[in-house]
Amino acid sequence: MPRSLPVLSGIFVVMALSNAVVPVLPGFAEGATMQGAVYAAYFLGAFIMVLPAGMASDHLGRVPLIHAGLFLTVASGALILLFPSGLPLLLFRAVEGIGAGLFLSAALAWANSHPSAGRVSGYVMAAQNLGLVAGLLAAGWLDAVFDSHLAGIAFFTALAIPALVMSAAIRESNHAGFVEADLSLIARNYFWLFTTAAVLVGMTGMVAALYPGYTGGDPSLLALQLATVNIATVIAVLVVPRLDLRPVPAIRASSLLMAGAVAASYATPYALPVVGALAGVIIVAVLAFLTETRIRQGVMIGLFNTATYAGFTVLPALAGAIAGEFGFFAGFLLPAGLAAAMAATIGRCPAQQSAYNRPHP
Repeated sequence: MPRSLPVLSGIFVVMALSNAVVPVLPGFAEGATMQGAVYAAYFLGAFIMVLPAGMASDHLGRVPLIHAGLFLTVASGALILLFPSGLPLLLFRAVEGIGAGLFLSAALAWANSHPSAGRVSGYVMAAQNLGLVAGLLAAGWLDAVFDSHLAGIAFFTALAIPALVMSAAIRESNHAGFVEADLSLIARNYFWLFTTAAVLVGMTGMVAALYPGYTGGDPSLLALQLATVNIATVIAVLVVPRLDLRPVPAIRASSLLMAGAVAASYATPYALPVVGALAGVIIVAVLAFLTETRIRQGVMIGLFNTATYAGFTVLPALAGAIAGEFGFFAGFLLPAGLAAAMAATIGRCPAQQSAYNRPHP
């Protein structure tokens, strides 16, 4: 754990800053469509960057990209404080996402190449979700205390500075035992795995984007409700690796349960932690699947992050547009149907890397 501390502190603050807008979205923009765009702009930037960052980390190393990601996090937070509305806000949210994409792909590839990949990746995913919880809770509380929707952004931008300094202590992970990646073979063999990750993990982003406009509640209450999603995910990513579940059956069962939980969240906030817990199960199962392939993890994690950020980008924007046009019930119902469909597609992925037979030294 001490060796992982600089990585864990970095992922915590990057995620906290990204989520500090969520409980105060109405302060940044009016209407479900524009609020969905502010939320999704971050994920668009991350979506653009995570695959190139993963591929680069296999060749340039994880550490330089971790440093670059933290630097962009600090810079984008400062620029959002200076330009907190309109197109500049969307632009700098996208820049923030680019920084997060650099950091997250490099950090998770670093963890998933570790000899104890399941445990260390669980720590990274737990720190990620604890950061998301902290962003929600602190932003909602600071907004109430200081009567400013920018207070949370300022707080986590300041915290990102010592995290950047601490990152100087990170050392490279070992690539031995993993084989070179062939993108065409990966796309053919694992297309449905990454599609499933996009849809099922993206459900948490869809719920977080729709809920503030749907309920119209107090930011502090919204922060607590949405925090239950990430708290449940933290518990799941720490517990599930110890259960030795097989990836494909776990993903299939979770997709069906996710459909019910998303639909139920329209009626009750008590369904939100169920959505979060199921997302945690799915993340652990997908990461275990990726490790089993024995393909170099920079590329595989880059593709995983590309898929999940695509889900975080498309699902909130799509659900927000549908909610704005047809009402919030339709906005929740479509994602629930997509989640159920994933149970029928995940079994089409081969679990082993038989197409790959040349280990990397």
